[in-house]
Amino acid sequence: MRYQGKILLHQKKKQVFGWDLQIFMCLYFTVCAVFQLVAVVAAVLLFVWGVSITFDLQSDALLSLGFYDSNPNKAESIEAAKKCSLSQVCPPESFPFHIWSGAAKVVGPKICFNGKIIMSNVLNNVGPGINIVEINGERGAVEKFYFLNMESGDKDQILSYLREIKPGSIILAASYVDVTQRMTDEMREIFEGMGSSMIKTLNSHDSWVFAGKVGMKEKSLFEKLVVSDPKTNIYGEWPRVAELGGCFPAIDEDNINAPETKGKI
Repeated sequence: MRYQGKILLHQKKKQVFGWDLQIFMCLYFTVCAVFQLVAVVAAVLLFVWGVSITFDLQSDALLSLGFYDSNPNKAESIEAAKKCSLSQVCPPESFPFHIWSGAAKVVGPKICFNGKIIMSNVLNNVGPGINIVEINGERGAVEKFYFLNMESGDKDQILSYLREIKPGSIILAASYVDVTQRMTDEMREIFEGMGSSMIKTLNSHDSWVFAGKVGMKEKSLFEKLVVSDPKTNIYGEWPRVAELGGCFPAIDEDNINAPETKGKI
């Protein structure tokens, strides 16, 4: 009897141990399954996050280089809203544009017209002085883009460039570094003939952006001047970037007037 009791006790201990082992194994596999599920979910989230970041970087890189998605299946309003980073859709018979001046001597200006980056630091086609894009005011076709070197350029050549701009042309202009070293009164008058109201007060180290038309009788609504002031400058002796965007109306060829500029040949 004593021997049988020991056997029964041993069997009970064995049975209890077996149940404990089964419970332990169930808990173990449950915990493992939970960890595997968490790992899978985390991997999926990381993958989605990585894809979104990559897409954003690629999109930003393409936009900075002036490449735009031309998928015809996209809604026209969505495409239009993306042009030149404007928040609004430009009405018919107008052209979207966006201009940024340079930042100190470090980052050059950027000029966007009708959904395309025409001039920028990335495109390596900007320079010190006044960066200009000439546009056919009727068709909206970009005809020329260049910068007038106001630091070391020849004054006569700069005047020649300004005088040769065709009447009716839309002009987009952005300052970079100092634009006043070669500036003359006649140059300022030419820009006044394009609709500028701030060119006469433009001083050394100011940030300036402007959109106007050659032969414009009224003052342009598209102009911004950020004055260099030691109290408010954010780049040492340089002010913040001047930025301007909007919808420039197309020009009726019948209403094109030649600019009345002193010294015009």
